[in-house]
Amino acid sequence: MHLCNSPLLTDLYQLTMLQGYFDQGMTDQAVFEFFVRKLPPKRNFLIAAGLEQALEFLEGFAFTTDELDWLADCGHHFSEDFLDFLGDLRFTGDVHAMPEGTIFFPDEPILRITAPIPEAQIVESRIINLLQFQTLIASKAIRSVLAAPNKFLVDFGLRRSHGAEAGLLAARACYMVGFSGTATVLADKVFGIPTYGTMAHSFVMAHEDEAIAFQHFAKSQPDNVTLLIDTYDESAAIDKIIRLAPSLKRSGIYINAVRIDSGDLGKTAIMVREMLDKGGLGDTQIFASGDLDETALERLLRERAPIDGFGVGTRMSTSEDAPSLNCAYKLQEYAGRARRKRSAGKQTWPGRKQVYRLYNGAGTVDHDVLALEDERQDGEALIQCVMQGGQRVSSSATLTEIRERVMTSVCRLPSQFRQIDESVAFKVQISQRLQELTHALDQELH
Repeated sequence: MHLCNSPLLTDLYQLTMLQGYFDQGMTDQAVFEFFVRKLPPKRNFLIAAGLEQALEFLEGFAFTTDELDWLADCGHHFSEDFLDFLGDLRFTGDVHAMPEGTIFFPDEPILRITAPIPEAQIVESRIINLLQFQTLIASKAIRSVLAAPNKFLVDFGLRRSHGAEAGLLAARACYMVGFSGTATVLADKVFGIPTYGTMAHSFVMAHEDEAIAFQHFAKSQPDNVTLLIDTYDESAAIDKIIRLAPSLKRSGIYINAVRIDSGDLGKTAIMVREMLDKGGLGDTQIFASGDLDETALERLLRERAPIDGFGVGTRMSTSEDAPSLNCAYKLQEYAGRARRKRSAGKQTWPGRKQVYRLYNGAGTVDHDVLALEDERQDGEALIQCVMQGGQRVSSSATLTEIRERVMTSVCRLPSQFRQIDESVAFKVQISQRLQELTHALDQELH
């Protein structure tokens, strides 16, 4: 994954702008903020994610000699003095952000970078890339957690993720919002996420007899016996499992679960549950996978399908129904003066900002206030200092801590915002001083 943190993993215009800043001696402090302009369809809130990887990128930011040599010969006419400048460039700025796992809404910045403009500018593309993706997946994954509360949910998305890094970070984003674990082994090594696995149809098909395949797998994995039953015929497979179970039990091996991966999952699960119960395997659980998302989970549970756990893959790791966020990383201040973009449909609120969250008497979220950083408001300030002078101010939150923050935050949302099939608008007030600053900047431009 080291290539993903190369400074060259950026857009060309970042480098051409830096050459322009360098030529003109523009090194004053700049303030950039990352925010989402609007929610995807049917999303009532988003969950901030990806801060840890963003901070890792900023901490390690540096051009290698090989990268500088390549830039000298790449044909884009970067000056020798500029390349020397890049060779010495490090991130020395400050970062303020919402902690990972914080619920947020449109126009609310989840990260602010304050640094000399070359430093703040060059990191834009990768910062957007990291924050956008994990926030997108976390905000999709929480919908499955809400649709199937107290169910065993496993990320199955690696094989159809858009690249290796995406698969790994999707596993992290899913786990932080409440998934039980992932099938991606490297996610355990890197992030400590519990891993779970069953078997593939190929294992069954490689054997001449399905019952022998079940027996071999059970003896090979005696503590993790989950058998895939839909390679040929589900009812025939269950018959074989019922006949096999007593001999396995005598060896101290128990069949934990059976897995269904195709067809009408709800109808098949009902049939399988009846057969297992009649066959004396009432403790054997049913695990389902195959083109699942929060909508499918909600439907299966509404129909009372007797399914204990779900593997959620492609539609999760690609956020199939909303594959990107309408987000931005915009200049809000330069050389001590507030800045504002006024493009139609893409206007920004200027200046360094803070988000305050207010609760009602029952402890439920009532509304947010978007205000200037130095404008004290009632409520909980959501944006915190996480880096000063290019160094972290505290240790990283663990994934367990982030999971707890997500669950606490979601529970404090009004119930209508936790629905997965109905859009509800959240109230974000704009402070009086922020409105006045915006109006003043518009008057200056006129």
